[in-house]
Amino acid sequence: MGLVEAALDHVSIKSVLILLGVIFVVRMIHLSIDENTRLRRLGLDITYRQIKATMNHKNYEAFLGLLAGAPDYTAETRILGQRLVMTADPENIKAILATQFAEFGKGEQFHKEWSEFLGDSIFTTDAQLWHASRQLLRPQFSRERISDLHCFESHLETLFKAIANGGVLNGHEQQVDIEAGNGKAFDISELFFRYTLDVATDFLLGMDIQSLTTPREPFADAFNEVQRVQNIIARAGPLYPLVPKKTFREGLKVVNEFCNIYIDRALRLSPEELATKTKSDQDYTFLHELASFTRDRKMLRDQILAVLLAGRDTTAATLSFAFYELGRHPEVVRKMRREIINQVGLERTPTYEDLKSMKYVQNVLNETLRLYPAVPFNVRTALKDTTLPRGGGPDGTLPLPVLKNTAIGYSTLVMQRRPDLYPPASEKHADPAVFSPDRWFTWQPKPWQYIPFNGGPRICIGQQFALTETAYVLTRIFQRFERVESFMHEIDGGKPKLKAEIVIQPGDGVKVALWEAKKT
Repeated sequence: MGLVEAALDHVSIKSVLILLGVIFVVRMIHLSIDENTRLRRLGLDITYRQIKATMNHKNYEAFLGLLAGAPDYTAETRILGQRLVMTADPENIKAILATQFAEFGKGEQFHKEWSEFLGDSIFTTDAQLWHASRQLLRPQFSRERISDLHCFESHLETLFKAIANGGVLNGHEQQVDIEAGNGKAFDISELFFRYTLDVATDFLLGMDIQSLTTPREPFADAFNEVQRVQNIIARAGPLYPLVPKKTFREGLKVVNEFCNIYIDRALRLSPEELATKTKSDQDYTFLHELASFTRDRKMLRDQILAVLLAGRDTTAATLSFAFYELGRHPEVVRKMRREIINQVGLERTPTYEDLKSMKYVQNVLNETLRLYPAVPFNVRTALKDTTLPRGGGPDGTLPLPVLKNTAIGYSTLVMQRRPDLYPPASEKHADPAVFSPDRWFTWQPKPWQYIPFNGGPRICIGQQFALTETAYVLTRIFQRFERVESFMHEIDGGKPKLKAEIVIQPGDGVKVALWEAKKT
């Protein structure tokens, strides 16, 4: 003790305070470094898990995991120092898409990550560029054009031949025994993606690609690969420059060469030819609109690619999931077919009014889109310092502050499957996890709890086109076929693999067999 007392005699209180202060600062720096190291590790861990989930088609489970225990289905984290907010709350999604629309957009980072694929199209831009793209597309999806169903019908006979063949046809001239297709198991999802590509290139660009009769279609394969890698890029966050892009760029080269066919067609249209066309003409297409709007090849390419993505994938995915569920719900098939026969009969092609008046067909589509919304995950960026209505405070009921450039990921897939947004399961109300078109007779979603086509000013411009095409295809198929048998249980155990790249689709395809109705 003598040594300590002697030392203290020579140390002033000021010196002791300075020493304690230095110790405190060193300790705080150590804790800060330790916290930052742990946060960086956490950010890398989240990024790794997101990329792994994407590659294993587990994005739904991963998003739920990030929200685990979060009040109002809203949580936040940091990835390599960048804040990320995730939400599946209807009020927050409503704010992002509608009531605070001007405060949220795609943002610079999103454009940087997606521009190599989708350029300056409607999907990657904000403000005036976005508005110009939307105005360019709007005339193609007018009620007048959508209600002309000839384009859907003109490709259906080829689809029926491919169904009977059990797969893609080897050229237009291939002979097929239509009746031989009864009970033959095949992947109907692949045929839907080819059918909708043929319809989209015909309806929007005036020249179909004929993919239903071309077994090896380079564009479709390349388009799928580009989307696969692009989804990984989007999930990698700040690490996106490290994602290998060899197959991505190889695929883009094929995609761009395909687009050049239509770009050259557009640029060959002289001002005189364009002057003779009006938007009400039967053969007026998006290509005519594009050629009148710009002669810039990059802009033409970006817009063509955007309509192909929207026109093919969303409709094909919805039809695929509809048949996934119809294959294991024969009672739904019987009810829907009965309505189709009562409304349209077995021979007549349906009109636009027929499609809109068949309530059970609409219920089947609504229920499919409830469980499998076409674009299951999306993102917006705060364009200014702002707030979200919910997610702040200890219980999540207060507004959540959001600084400029913060990314907000939201999921319609997670929101539309939230059990707490539905009545308790009973005889009157089906379990929300179950496919039940009948629920739509007794239940209607509250505003912003069912938005399979997004909402607000950026609501999907092709919504009615997609719904009309899917209803038309369902009607025509079930005029001819009376039964669907699913072979998916032996493949996935009855739990569909949700392949969510840009558009959600069945990851293992949809293996079914169809039976034609007996002619009386």
